[in-house]
Amino acid sequence: MAECCKTDVETQREEIAALLKMPLRKAETWYLVDISWFKMWKKYVGFDSWDIYVRGSQNVFPGPVDNSGLLRDWDTLDIKEHLIDELDYTLVPTEGWKKLVSWYGLKDGQEPIARKVVEAGMFVKHCKVEVYPTELMLCEYNNMDNIVPRRFSKADTIALIEREMRKLFSVPDEKEARLWGKYMSNSWEPLNNLNSTIQDAGLYQGQVLVIEQKNEDGMWPRESSKTNKKTESRISVDRNEFVCAVCLDLLKDPVTILCGHSYCKSCITGHWDHEDQQRVYSCPQCRQTFSPRPALAKNTMLAEVVEKLKKTELPADCYAGAGDVECDVCTGRKYKAVKSCLLCLNSYCQNHLEQHEGFFKGKKHTLTEATGRLQEMICSEHEKHLEMYCITDQHCICVLCMKYEHKNHHTVSAAEQRTEIQKQLKETQKMFQQTIQQREKDLQQLRETVESHKRSAQTAVKDSEKIFTELIRSIERSRSELIRLIRDQEKTAVSRAEGRLERLEQEISDLRRRDAELEQLSHTQDHIQFLQSFQSLTAPPESTDSGIGNDNPSSSLFSFDGLRESVHQLRDKLQDFCKEEIKKISDRVTFTNIVPKTRNDFLQYSHQLTLDLNTINKHLCLSESNRVIANTDKAQLYPDHPDRFDQWFQVFCRERVCGRCYWEIEWSGDVFISVSYKSIIRKGLGKECVFGRNAKSWSLICTPSRYSFIHNNIETELPEVSSHRIGVYVDPSAGTLSFYSVSDTMSLIHTVQTTFTQPLYPGFRVGSGSSVKLC
Repeated sequence: MAECCKTDVETQREEIAALLKMPLRKAETWYLVDISWFKMWKKYVGFDSWDIYVRGSQNVFPGPVDNSGLLRDWDTLDIKEHLIDELDYTLVPTEGWKKLVSWYGLKDGQEPIARKVVEAGMFVKHCKVEVYPTELMLCEYNNMDNIVPRRFSKADTIALIEREMRKLFSVPDEKEARLWGKYMSNSWEPLNNLNSTIQDAGLYQGQVLVIEQKNEDGMWPRESSKTNKKTESRISVDRNEFVCAVCLDLLKDPVTILCGHSYCKSCITGHWDHEDQQRVYSCPQCRQTFSPRPALAKNTMLAEVVEKLKKTELPADCYAGAGDVECDVCTGRKYKAVKSCLLCLNSYCQNHLEQHEGFFKGKKHTLTEATGRLQEMICSEHEKHLEMYCITDQHCICVLCMKYEHKNHHTVSAAEQRTEIQKQLKETQKMFQQTIQQREKDLQQLRETVESHKRSAQTAVKDSEKIFTELIRSIERSRSELIRLIRDQEKTAVSRAEGRLERLEQEISDLRRRDAELEQLSHTQDHIQFLQSFQSLTAPPESTDSGIGNDNPSSSLFSFDGLRESVHQLRDKLQDFCKEEIKKISDRVTFTNIVPKTRNDFLQYSHQLTLDLNTINKHLCLSESNRVIANTDKAQLYPDHPDRFDQWFQVFCRERVCGRCYWEIEWSGDVFISVSYKSIIRKGLGKECVFGRNAKSWSLICTPSRYSFIHNNIETELPEVSSHRIGVYVDPSAGTLSFYSVSDTMSLIHTVQTTFTQPLYPGFRVGSGSSVKLC
């Protein structure tokens, strides 16, 4: 927390923003951060442009990193299921996590939620953060009822799992042990390649891994048990008996070493090449050692069996691809599954399906089309197939659930409930489609609003830059003028002072000459010369500058102290004025743009309008203190004026629209309720003079039979409104113009989202026999 005070928010924002752009790299570690905390942090540092006004505010200070919203169990610190990136959490790299924790700390009792980056994709490989690691069920061979769940990343190796299992089950490092993958069908697969990752080995969620320790007599428990041998011989898959434990594929050029295990010649040769330095060579499977290096000879009989086995294999197009369900029993490259067993909870390719059928013939194993959702189709409580539906609790159940936990509930078969739900599907789809259409409409409107806001902001920026540039130029001109005046005064004063300096220096030189002559005269012995010379030498010299002896010579120079004080005052006043005005502007800019909803909301922006009598057409007469406009056949005696509409029955209001404005009018007959730029043409019959018929004006046309909106001569028909009281709301900065029907409630008639480039003025066009009243 202390460091947070030392690192400014701008630096925090820049450093984290750069780290979030880092690409994902395999085996790196990233960290989950609760999105609620991260959004608060983004506000605090002004991460997004719209947050700059609250940047650094204590109201949005995020406090210690808090991931409690992601946790399902505080004791185990397990995270919730089905979390979504950028909705529930965000991901930051290791360096970013360290910085956040160093700045803000981590909430007490919590641990970092670290996850590894793994490689995903069958054909096009890409990296992703493994938010939910694979949960494996770990147990000992001698006590397989004691299963301990542990989560591992797909990037973790078999060697790491072995170390974890040795630690978990107290197996000493010097004790020889091996790992097995155990399947629901009680088939076993050795995990011999310790460098293989979980992803490479094909281990799946919930798979059981068994660690087997070698007996004191040198035998493995599985091999020494006749029962296990019999079972393994009965259900083991032929192909697995001929798989190389190193490459996990069918043996190629098979050789059998001294301990009896067989490998591809190239695989065992490569394995022993890595052990050449120690001069001790081991079996990858049982780890028996040999020295010197044994000679290798092809096992001809084994090679023939493998060749026959290859001929019985399925073609290459049966391999599982992207989107296919893989066979759970295949090792190495997996075949495509054709069926799934709801009892074994395994999926099988054609070869292994035939073996499964042979093993469990007559044992009522339920097969379905291959699916990757096997676990979801099994009751977690009774491990039975979900085939019933409880209407009372609204979830799928098995027959045992129906018999016990849901005994008195309303239950039906899953197929029956599917038929019933299917009827609701079309109605639900129709509702979704309507919602989608409405949301798309809302989305389009929001996009238009955002674009309008951007255009308005850009216009404001350009205008502000232009005005500030003019202001800077004006100040620059004043600076230049002041400097010129100072230099002119300096030049005049210095010129005058230099003249005086020259005369003073001449006078000093003359006085020094006389002083020297007087000194010489004081030593003469000639009395007559002394008396004659003294009089001439002591006569006062002509003054070269009147008053020079009495006045301070620098008093005639101008003092700039007062000027400097005036300039300082000008600077202070200008700074104070700018601060005050900028604050006013900032208050207006940062004001939350909440569109009014109720009439009281609108009335807080109400403005009293007055008519501009210099613009009113001569056929429009005024009454009720100039608050009512009516169209009469008799021309009024208004004086000529350049601003007056001479042909169209129109009039402007005096007041321009400043900020948010709202006004109401009552109308009868045929009227245009308008806003317009003041630059609209006033003289003539052309479209450029008519409200709504050009790009400078917008009008709501109200008649007893129809309503419409017109701008730039494009007219839009609107639903008919019964009210004769209309409210007009304008927000120039947001580019919003709205017309409302005013009665007991406010009903929107039409709204426009645009960009206003000039000041707006309310105006009206009043048809023959019609009237408008300003409320």
